[in-house]
Amino acid sequence: MGEASRIFAKLDQALEHDTWHSTARPNQIAPDGDWSIWLLLAGRGFGKTRAAAEWVRHKVETGNARNIAIVGATASDVRDTMVEGCSGLLAISPSWNRPTYEPSKRRLTWPNGAIATMFSSEEPDRLRGPNHDLAWCDELSSWSNMQEVWDMLQMTLRIGVRPQVCISATPKPSKLLKDLVSRNDGTVVISRGSTFENRANLAPAFLDSIVRKYEGTRIGRQELNAELLEDVEGALWTRDMIEKSRILPDTQPPMRRIVVSIDPAVSVSETSDATGIIVAGLGSNGHGYVLQDLSGRFSPTEWAQKAIHAFYRLRADRIIAESNQGGLMVENTIRAVDRNVPVKLIHASRGKITRAEPVSAFYEQGLIHHVGAFPELEDEMATFEAGSRDSPDRLDAMVHAMTELKLSNVGPLIVTELRI
Repeated sequence: MGEASRIFAKLDQALEHDTWHSTARPNQIAPDGDWSIWLLLAGRGFGKTRAAAEWVRHKVETGNARNIAIVGATASDVRDTMVEGCSGLLAISPSWNRPTYEPSKRRLTWPNGAIATMFSSEEPDRLRGPNHDLAWCDELSSWSNMQEVWDMLQMTLRIGVRPQVCISATPKPSKLLKDLVSRNDGTVVISRGSTFENRANLAPAFLDSIVRKYEGTRIGRQELNAELLEDVEGALWTRDMIEKSRILPDTQPPMRRIVVSIDPAVSVSETSDATGIIVAGLGSNGHGYVLQDLSGRFSPTEWAQKAIHAFYRLRADRIIAESNQGGLMVENTIRAVDRNVPVKLIHASRGKITRAEPVSAFYEQGLIHHVGAFPELEDEMATFEAGSRDSPDRLDAMVHAMTELKLSNVGPLIVTELRI
Protein backbone atom coordinates (compact mmCIF):
# COMPACT_ATOMS: atom_id res chain seq x y z
CA MET A 1 0.00 0.00 0.00
CA GLY A 2 1.40 3.40 -1.00
CA GLU A 3 1.84 6.35 1.35
CA ALA A 4 -1.27 8.13 0.02
CA SER A 5 -3.37 5.00 0.45
CA ARG A 6 -2.18 4.62 4.03
CA ILE A 7 -3.06 8.23 4.78
CA PHE A 8 -6.55 7.87 3.30
CA ALA A 9 -7.09 4.57 5.13
CA LYS A 10 -6.10 6.27 8.37
CA LEU A 11 -8.52 9.12 7.70
CA ASP A 12 -11.31 6.68 6.90
CA GLN A 13 -10.68 4.89 10.17
CA ALA A 14 -10.78 8.14 12.10
CA LEU A 15 -13.98 9.31 10.44
CA GLU A 16 -15.62 5.94 10.90
CA HIS A 17 -14.81 5.88 14.61
CA ASP A 18 -15.20 9.58 15.43
CA THR A 19 -18.98 9.65 15.38
CA TRP A 20 -19.23 10.57 19.06
CA HIS A 21 -19.85 14.30 18.62
CA SER A 22 -22.56 13.62 16.06
CA THR A 23 -24.36 10.91 18.04
CA ALA A 24 -23.85 11.96 21.68
CA ARG A 25 -26.56 13.83 23.52
CA PRO A 26 -25.72 17.50 24.24
CA ASN A 27 -25.23 16.88 27.96
CA GLN A 28 -22.62 14.22 27.16
CA ILE A 29 -20.35 16.81 25.52
CA ALA A 30 -18.12 19.04 27.64
CA PRO A 31 -19.41 22.64 27.66
CA ASP A 32 -17.46 25.39 25.96
CA GLY A 33 -15.77 28.01 28.06
CA ASP A 34 -12.77 28.73 30.24
CA TRP A 35 -13.62 26.35 33.08
CA SER A 36 -11.47 24.16 35.31
CA ILE A 37 -13.88 21.43 36.46
CA TRP A 38 -16.62 19.68 34.52
CA LEU A 39 -19.10 17.97 36.82
CA LEU A 40 -20.90 15.27 34.83
CA LEU A 41 -23.63 14.26 37.27
CA ALA A 42 -25.83 11.55 35.82
CA GLY A 43 -27.86 8.47 36.69
CA ARG A 44 -26.81 4.86 36.28
CA GLY A 45 -26.67 3.82 32.63
CA PHE A 46 -26.72 7.42 31.36
CA GLY A 47 -23.43 6.97 29.53
CA LYS A 48 -21.22 9.18 31.71
CA THR A 49 -18.24 6.80 31.54
CA ARG A 50 -18.37 6.91 27.75
CA ALA A 51 -18.74 10.69 27.79
CA ALA A 52 -15.73 11.17 30.08
CA ALA A 53 -13.58 8.68 28.16
CA GLU A 54 -14.44 10.39 24.87
CA TRP A 55 -13.50 13.75 26.42
CA VAL A 56 -10.07 12.40 27.38
CA ARG A 57 -9.61 10.84 23.95
CA HIS A 58 -10.52 14.13 22.22
CA LYS A 59 -8.06 16.07 24.36
CA VAL A 60 -5.29 13.59 23.51
CA GLU A 61 -6.01 13.49 19.78
CA THR A 62 -6.11 17.30 19.52
CA GLY A 63 -2.83 17.63 21.38
CA ASN A 64 -4.40 19.39 24.37
CA ALA A 65 -3.42 16.74 26.91
CA ARG A 66 -0.03 15.13 27.45
CA ASN A 67 0.01 14.05 31.10
CA ILE A 68 -3.32 12.70 32.36
CA ALA A 69 -4.42 11.41 35.75
CA ILE A 70 -7.12 8.72 35.79
CA VAL A 71 -8.49 8.47 39.35
CA GLY A 72 -11.11 6.10 40.74
CA ALA A 73 -12.27 4.73 44.07
CA THR A 74 -10.16 1.56 43.88
CA ALA A 75 -7.51 0.17 41.55
CA SER A 76 -9.99 -2.37 40.23
CA ASP A 77 -12.57 0.36 39.55
CA VAL A 78 -10.03 2.28 37.49
CA ARG A 79 -8.98 -0.85 35.60
CA ASP A 80 -12.40 -2.48 35.10
CA THR A 81 -14.44 0.64 34.33
CA MET A 82 -12.29 3.55 33.24
CA VAL A 83 -9.68 1.65 31.21
CA GLU A 84 -10.80 -1.86 30.26
CA GLY A 85 -14.58 -1.41 30.55
CA CYS A 86 -17.03 -1.50 27.64
CA SER A 87 -17.05 2.31 27.61
CA GLY A 88 -13.49 2.75 28.87
CA LEU A 89 -10.51 4.32 27.16
CA LEU A 90 -9.37 1.18 25.35
CA ALA A 91 -12.83 0.35 23.96
CA ILE A 92 -13.58 3.81 22.59
CA SER A 93 -10.16 4.41 20.98
CA PRO A 94 -9.78 3.74 17.23
CA SER A 95 -7.27 1.09 16.22
CA TRP A 96 -4.99 3.68 14.64
CA ASN A 97 -4.76 5.64 17.89
CA ARG A 98 -5.30 3.03 20.60
CA PRO A 99 -3.00 3.57 23.59
CA THR A 100 -0.48 0.97 24.69
CA TYR A 101 -1.67 -0.42 27.99
CA GLU A 102 0.87 -1.39 30.65
CA PRO A 103 -1.09 -2.60 33.70
CA SER A 104 2.01 -3.23 35.81
CA LYS A 105 3.04 0.40 35.36
CA ARG A 106 -0.54 1.70 35.72
CA ARG A 107 -0.02 3.51 32.44
CA LEU A 108 -1.54 4.15 29.02
CA THR A 109 0.64 5.62 26.28
CA TRP A 110 -0.79 7.02 23.03
CA PRO A 111 1.08 7.05 19.71
CA ASN A 112 1.60 10.83 19.99
CA GLY A 113 3.36 10.41 23.34
CA ALA A 114 0.49 11.39 25.66
CA ILE A 115 0.48 9.38 28.88
CA ALA A 116 -2.33 8.58 31.31
CA THR A 117 -1.45 7.26 34.75
CA MET A 118 -3.93 5.30 36.87
CA PHE A 119 -4.50 6.23 40.53
CA SER A 120 -6.65 4.81 43.31
CA SER A 121 -8.18 6.87 46.13
CA GLU A 122 -6.90 4.17 48.48
CA GLU A 123 -3.33 5.35 47.87
CA PRO A 124 -3.28 9.16 48.05
CA ASP A 125 0.51 9.34 48.40
CA ARG A 126 0.95 8.10 44.82
CA LEU A 127 -0.24 11.56 43.74
CA ARG A 128 2.78 13.19 45.35
CA GLY A 129 5.26 14.25 42.71
CA PRO A 130 3.69 13.81 39.25
CA ASN A 131 2.52 16.72 37.09
CA HIS A 132 -0.68 16.67 35.04
CA ASP A 133 -2.51 18.89 32.62
CA LEU A 134 -5.74 16.83 32.61
CA ALA A 135 -7.60 14.54 35.02
CA TRP A 136 -10.61 12.26 34.91
CA CYS A 137 -12.15 11.41 38.27
CA ASP A 138 -14.87 8.77 38.49
CA GLU A 139 -17.49 8.41 41.29
CA LEU A 140 -15.86 11.02 43.52
CA SER A 141 -18.25 10.50 46.45
CA SER A 142 -17.22 6.83 46.70
CA TRP A 143 -13.56 7.65 47.24
CA SER A 144 -11.85 6.79 50.48
CA ASN A 145 -9.62 9.61 51.73
CA MET A 146 -11.77 11.83 49.51
CA GLN A 147 -10.61 15.27 50.53
CA GLU A 148 -6.97 14.26 50.82
CA VAL A 149 -6.90 12.64 47.38
CA TRP A 150 -8.70 15.60 45.83
CA ASP A 151 -6.26 18.07 47.40
CA MET A 152 -3.28 16.01 46.25
CA LEU A 153 -4.70 15.86 42.72
CA GLN A 154 -5.16 19.63 42.58
CA MET A 155 -1.48 20.10 43.41
CA THR A 156 -0.48 17.93 40.43
CA LEU A 157 -2.47 20.02 37.94
CA ARG A 158 0.30 22.52 37.42
CA ILE A 159 1.32 22.20 33.78
CA GLY A 160 -0.32 23.21 30.52
CA VAL A 161 -2.21 26.35 29.59
CA ARG A 162 -5.45 25.45 31.40
CA PRO A 163 -5.46 22.20 33.40
CA GLN A 164 -8.94 20.68 33.47
CA VAL A 165 -10.76 17.96 35.40
CA CYS A 166 -13.81 15.90 34.49
CA ILE A 167 -15.71 14.35 37.40
CA SER A 168 -18.16 11.66 36.24
CA ALA A 169 -20.41 10.66 39.10
CA THR A 170 -23.80 9.65 40.36
CA PRO A 171 -24.25 12.41 42.94
CA LYS A 172 -24.07 11.49 46.61
CA PRO A 173 -24.23 14.25 49.20
CA SER A 174 -20.56 14.36 50.19
CA LYS A 175 -19.24 17.67 51.49
CA LEU A 176 -16.71 17.97 48.67
CA LEU A 177 -19.26 17.40 45.93
CA LYS A 178 -21.72 19.84 47.53
CA ASP A 179 -18.95 22.44 47.75
CA LEU A 180 -18.14 22.00 44.05
CA VAL A 181 -21.79 22.21 43.02
CA SER A 182 -22.28 25.41 44.99
CA ARG A 183 -19.17 27.12 43.62
CA ASN A 184 -20.23 30.11 41.53
CA ASP A 185 -16.92 31.60 40.42
CA GLY A 186 -17.11 30.25 36.86
CA THR A 187 -14.50 27.54 37.40
CA VAL A 188 -17.07 24.73 37.62
CA VAL A 189 -19.56 23.76 34.92
CA ILE A 190 -22.25 21.15 35.49
CA SER A 191 -23.97 18.72 33.11
CA ARG A 192 -26.85 16.63 34.42
CA GLY A 193 -28.70 13.65 33.03
CA SER A 194 -30.94 10.77 34.03
CA THR A 195 -30.88 7.05 33.37
CA PHE A 196 -33.98 7.35 31.21
CA GLU A 197 -32.23 9.52 28.61
CA ASN A 198 -30.29 6.46 27.49
CA ARG A 199 -33.38 4.26 27.37
CA ALA A 200 -32.66 3.15 23.79
CA ASN A 201 -29.42 1.45 24.88
CA LEU A 202 -30.68 -0.17 28.08
CA ALA A 203 -32.45 -3.50 28.49
CA PRO A 204 -36.25 -3.02 28.77
CA ALA A 205 -36.36 -5.52 31.63
CA PHE A 206 -33.84 -3.43 33.56
CA LEU A 207 -35.86 -0.28 33.10
CA ASP A 208 -39.15 -1.95 34.00
CA SER A 209 -37.77 -3.46 37.19
CA ILE A 210 -35.94 -0.38 38.47
CA VAL A 211 -38.78 2.00 37.67
CA ARG A 212 -41.27 -0.12 39.57
CA LYS A 213 -39.02 -0.53 42.59
CA TYR A 214 -37.11 2.74 42.82
CA GLU A 215 -38.76 5.58 40.91
CA GLY A 216 -39.48 8.44 43.30
CA THR A 217 -37.56 6.89 46.20
CA ARG A 218 -34.40 8.40 47.57
CA ILE A 219 -32.19 5.81 45.90
CA GLY A 220 -34.09 6.26 42.64
CA ARG A 221 -33.85 10.04 42.72
CA GLN A 222 -30.14 9.77 43.42
CA GLU A 223 -29.10 6.82 41.27
CA LEU A 224 -31.53 7.27 38.36
CA ASN A 225 -32.34 10.99 38.22
CA ALA A 226 -28.97 12.13 39.57
CA GLU A 227 -30.45 14.45 42.17
CA LEU A 228 -28.08 15.65 44.87
CA LEU A 229 -30.24 15.03 47.92
CA GLU A 230 -29.33 16.53 51.26
CA ASP A 231 -30.49 16.11 54.81
CA VAL A 232 -30.70 19.27 56.86
CA GLU A 233 -28.89 19.18 60.16
CA GLY A 234 -31.48 19.34 62.93
CA ALA A 235 -34.37 18.19 60.72
CA LEU A 236 -36.84 15.85 62.43
CA TRP A 237 -36.64 13.33 59.60
CA THR A 238 -33.75 11.98 57.55
CA ARG A 239 -34.14 10.44 54.13
CA ASP A 240 -32.58 7.22 55.38
CA MET A 241 -35.22 7.04 58.13
CA ILE A 242 -37.97 7.31 55.51
CA GLU A 243 -36.25 4.92 53.10
CA LYS A 244 -35.78 2.12 55.62
CA SER A 245 -39.51 1.89 56.27
CA ARG A 246 -40.72 2.26 52.69
CA ILE A 247 -42.79 -0.58 51.25
CA LEU A 248 -44.23 -1.39 47.84
CA PRO A 249 -47.98 -0.87 47.28
CA ASP A 250 -48.70 -4.58 46.98
CA THR A 251 -47.07 -5.46 50.32
CA GLN A 252 -49.11 -3.32 52.72
CA PRO A 253 -51.21 -5.10 55.37
CA PRO A 254 -54.99 -4.74 55.67
CA MET A 255 -56.06 -1.32 56.94
CA ARG A 256 -58.08 -1.01 60.13
CA ARG A 257 -58.72 2.70 59.63
CA ILE A 258 -58.15 5.21 56.84
CA VAL A 259 -58.36 8.99 57.15
CA VAL A 260 -58.07 11.84 54.67
CA SER A 261 -56.21 14.77 56.21
CA ILE A 262 -56.38 18.33 54.88
CA ASP A 263 -54.15 21.31 55.65
CA PRO A 264 -55.96 24.03 53.64
CA ALA A 265 -54.17 27.00 52.11
CA VAL A 266 -55.37 30.46 53.15
CA SER A 267 -55.27 31.88 49.62
CA VAL A 268 -55.38 30.72 46.02
CA SER A 269 -52.81 31.94 43.49
CA GLU A 270 -49.80 30.71 41.56
CA THR A 271 -47.52 31.72 44.43
CA SER A 272 -49.72 30.67 47.38
CA ASP A 273 -49.05 27.67 49.57
CA ALA A 274 -50.34 24.30 48.49
CA THR A 275 -53.24 22.60 50.22
CA GLY A 276 -51.90 19.47 51.87
CA ILE A 277 -54.09 16.41 51.31
CA ILE A 278 -52.70 13.16 52.71
CA VAL A 279 -54.44 9.80 52.87
CA ALA A 280 -53.11 7.62 55.69
CA GLY A 281 -54.10 4.35 57.27
CA LEU A 282 -53.68 2.34 60.43
CA GLY A 283 -52.60 -1.18 59.54
CA SER A 284 -53.68 -4.40 61.24
CA ASN A 285 -50.16 -4.54 62.72
CA GLY A 286 -50.60 -1.22 64.52
CA HIS A 287 -48.27 0.64 62.13
CA GLY A 288 -49.15 3.81 60.24
CA TYR A 289 -49.09 4.00 56.44
CA VAL A 290 -48.96 7.02 54.14
CA LEU A 291 -51.10 5.83 51.25
CA GLN A 292 -51.47 8.83 48.96
CA ASP A 293 -50.37 12.46 48.61
CA LEU A 294 -53.05 14.39 46.73
CA SER A 295 -51.74 17.86 47.62
CA GLY A 296 -51.64 20.79 45.24
CA ARG A 297 -52.78 24.35 44.61
CA PHE A 298 -56.56 24.20 44.51
CA SER A 299 -59.54 26.46 45.05
CA PRO A 300 -61.56 25.61 48.20
CA THR A 301 -64.13 23.72 46.16
CA GLU A 302 -61.42 21.81 44.31
CA TRP A 303 -59.59 20.61 47.43
CA ALA A 304 -62.90 19.66 49.06
CA GLN A 305 -63.90 17.62 45.99
CA LYS A 306 -60.51 15.91 45.84
CA ALA A 307 -60.61 14.98 49.54
CA ILE A 308 -64.20 13.72 49.36
CA HIS A 309 -63.47 11.65 46.27
CA ALA A 310 -60.56 10.00 48.10
CA PHE A 311 -62.78 9.45 51.15
CA TYR A 312 -65.30 7.38 49.18
CA ARG A 313 -62.84 5.69 46.84
CA LEU A 314 -60.68 4.38 49.68
CA ARG A 315 -63.56 3.83 52.14
CA ALA A 316 -62.06 6.14 54.74
CA ASP A 317 -63.50 6.71 58.19
CA ARG A 318 -63.46 10.48 58.17
CA ILE A 319 -61.92 13.64 56.82
CA ILE A 320 -59.84 15.62 59.28
CA ALA A 321 -58.87 19.22 58.66
CA GLU A 322 -56.90 21.93 60.41
CA SER A 323 -59.23 24.77 61.33
CA ASN A 324 -56.65 27.39 62.39
CA GLN A 325 -56.91 29.17 59.06
CA GLY A 326 -60.58 29.76 58.42
CA GLY A 327 -62.30 27.96 61.28
CA LEU A 328 -65.78 26.82 60.33
CA MET A 329 -65.20 27.92 56.74
CA VAL A 330 -63.21 24.74 56.24
CA GLU A 331 -66.07 22.52 57.37
CA ASN A 332 -68.63 24.59 55.44
CA THR A 333 -66.58 24.18 52.26
CA ILE A 334 -66.61 20.40 52.66
CA ARG A 335 -70.31 20.33 53.55
CA ALA A 336 -71.14 22.40 50.47
CA VAL A 337 -69.80 19.55 48.34
CA ASP A 338 -71.19 16.69 50.45
CA ARG A 339 -73.35 17.20 53.54
CA ASN A 340 -73.02 13.61 54.73
CA VAL A 341 -69.26 13.08 54.84
CA PRO A 342 -67.92 12.85 58.45
CA VAL A 343 -65.56 15.73 59.26
CA LYS A 344 -63.35 16.31 62.29
CA LEU A 345 -61.80 19.74 62.74
CA ILE A 346 -58.44 19.99 64.47
CA HIS A 347 -57.26 23.18 66.11
CA ALA A 348 -53.47 23.13 66.24
CA SER A 349 -52.78 24.79 69.58
CA ARG A 350 -49.15 23.66 69.70
CA GLY A 351 -46.32 24.68 67.38
CA LYS A 352 -45.47 22.65 64.29
CA ILE A 353 -42.26 21.26 65.77
CA THR A 354 -44.00 20.13 68.97
CA ARG A 355 -46.78 18.45 66.99
CA ALA A 356 -44.34 16.77 64.64
CA GLU A 357 -41.88 15.36 67.18
CA PRO A 358 -43.99 12.34 68.30
CA VAL A 359 -44.67 11.41 64.67
CA SER A 360 -40.95 11.73 63.90
CA ALA A 361 -40.28 9.29 66.75
CA PHE A 362 -42.68 6.78 65.19
CA TYR A 363 -40.73 7.00 61.92
CA GLU A 364 -37.48 6.47 63.79
CA GLN A 365 -38.94 3.36 65.43
CA GLY A 366 -40.05 1.98 62.05
CA LEU A 367 -43.75 2.34 62.89
CA ILE A 368 -44.73 4.53 59.93
CA HIS A 369 -44.27 3.47 56.32
CA HIS A 370 -44.61 5.18 52.96
CA VAL A 371 -46.48 2.94 50.54
CA GLY A 372 -44.55 3.89 47.43
CA ALA A 373 -42.76 7.21 46.99
CA PHE A 374 -43.90 10.75 47.73
CA PRO A 375 -41.01 13.02 46.67
CA GLU A 376 -42.61 16.38 47.55
CA LEU A 377 -43.73 15.23 50.99
CA GLU A 378 -40.35 13.63 51.67
CA ASP A 379 -38.53 16.81 50.65
CA GLU A 380 -40.60 18.76 53.17
CA MET A 381 -39.86 16.21 55.88
CA ALA A 382 -36.11 16.05 55.28
CA THR A 383 -35.74 19.84 55.36
CA PHE A 384 -38.12 20.69 58.21
CA GLU A 385 -36.28 22.07 61.21
CA ALA A 386 -36.87 24.44 64.11
CA GLY A 387 -37.06 28.03 62.94
CA SER A 388 -38.00 27.09 59.39
CA ARG A 389 -39.99 29.79 57.60
CA ASP A 390 -41.47 27.37 55.13
CA SER A 391 -45.05 26.20 55.49
CA PRO A 392 -44.85 22.40 55.19
CA ASP A 393 -48.38 21.76 53.97
CA ARG A 394 -48.00 18.11 53.07
CA LEU A 395 -46.06 17.46 56.25
CA ASP A 396 -48.73 19.14 58.40
CA ALA A 397 -51.47 17.05 56.82
CA MET A 398 -49.43 13.89 57.37
CA VAL A 399 -48.74 14.77 61.03
CA HIS A 400 -52.46 15.42 61.66
CA ALA A 401 -53.36 12.09 60.04
CA MET A 402 -50.88 10.06 62.10
CA THR A 403 -51.89 11.86 65.28
CA GLU A 404 -55.53 11.03 64.58
CA LEU A 405 -54.68 7.35 64.00
CA LYS A 406 -53.14 7.08 67.49
CA LEU A 407 -50.44 4.58 66.60
CA SER A 408 -49.06 4.35 70.13
CA ASN A 409 -52.31 2.98 71.53
CA VAL A 410 -52.94 0.24 69.01
CA GLY A 411 -51.48 -3.25 68.93
CA PRO A 412 -51.76 -5.95 66.27
CA LEU A 413 -55.33 -6.57 65.15
CA ILE A 414 -57.07 -9.12 63.00
CA VAL A 415 -59.40 -7.37 60.57
CA THR A 416 -61.00 -7.87 57.21
CA GLU A 417 -58.56 -7.08 54.41
CA LEU A 418 -58.87 -3.61 52.92
CA ARG A 419 -56.39 -2.45 50.30
CA ILE A 420 -56.20 0.60 48.12
